[in-house]
Amino acid sequence: MSIILNIETATKNCSVALANEGKTIACKEIAEQNFSHAEKLHVFIEELLAENNLQFSDLNAIAVSQGPGSYTGLRIGVSSAKGFCYALNIPMIAIDTLQLLAKQIQIEDGIIIPMIDARRMEVFSAFYDKNHNQIRNTQAEIIDETSYQEITETIHLVGDGTEKFKNTLIDTKFVFHSDVVFPSANEMSQLSFDKYQIRDFVDVAYFEPYYLKDFVLSK
Repeated sequence: MSIILNIETATKNCSVALANEGKTIACKEIAEQNFSHAEKLHVFIEELLAENNLQFSDLNAIAVSQGPGSYTGLRIGVSSAKGFCYALNIPMIAIDTLQLLAKQIQIEDGIIIPMIDARRMEVFSAFYDKNHNQIRNTQAEIIDETSYQEITETIHLVGDGTEKFKNTLIDTKFVFHSDVVFPSANEMSQLSFDKYQIRDFVDVAYFEPYYLKDFVLSK
């Protein structure tokens, strides 16, 4: 039995899932306009363990969403994961945030472009094929009516960054999956277990979230 605690805090969604052998046992999450990760994350973790008759000592690993995404959200999730891993002496696993978005839909053809809002007309994005394999690297890009002109395949768009482009990306090749807004820890279960099996761990001391852009303080 391999019990992994999955933590996803890269966006407005504060999400935690317990998984056994790659299958989600239980998941708690909440998406609020004002980030509530600092207040909710540890409460969710303690509730999940208690409701499933588990102790922290039962955990075999901690998985955390590595970004890109919110600077503050990522710091909270990664800091918590590091603290648990140090205290429990268990490995830490990092999962790409955009892949979690892509995995929430199943397609028969075309490509999936998950987008996380990076303010104004910019998003964090990557390309995934129908099997959820990444086929273009992660970028911070500004989207306009000329974006993706070179692609002839159907383009499936997911994530909170897509909503602002419905009047910009109007070609029939664009399919907006508006029901998929935020990444979820529920999608981490199989991914983290796969990495656990091959011992694909990160260094707890030196791991940093994948911010992609420098933090800019605004008033």
